[in-house]
Amino acid sequence: MEKQEQIINTGPDYKRIYHDFIESKCPEKLKYVKRYLSKEIMSLSDILKVNNIIFYDRLSENQKFKSYDKQTIFEILDYQKRYKLINSQLARHFKLSRNTIAKWKRIF
Repeated sequence: MEKQEQIINTGPDYKRIYHDFIESKCPEKLKYVKRYLSKEIMSLSDILKVNNIIFYDRLSENQKFKSYDKQTIFEILDYQKRYKLINSQLARHFKLSRNTIAKWKRIF
């Protein structure tokens, strides 16, 4: 049982995945993502930023299946407070639904 929990908690090694992908497919983007890949632990927001940098031209295809953890939701809502944005502005910035933002504010 402990081995299963360890596997679930560790998750994929995004640093290695992204590094290998960038080296083989688009080495010119390495300089843009180097600071994110140099972090010891990548947060979900870091992963989303790297993903955005690498796949900027293809993002509209797979926006439907995104999911966020609590830490990232709090970062997004803090961003809204910091820059005094309304829900629709925040939704446009992070490419989310206004209803999703309203739901997060209601829950958290």
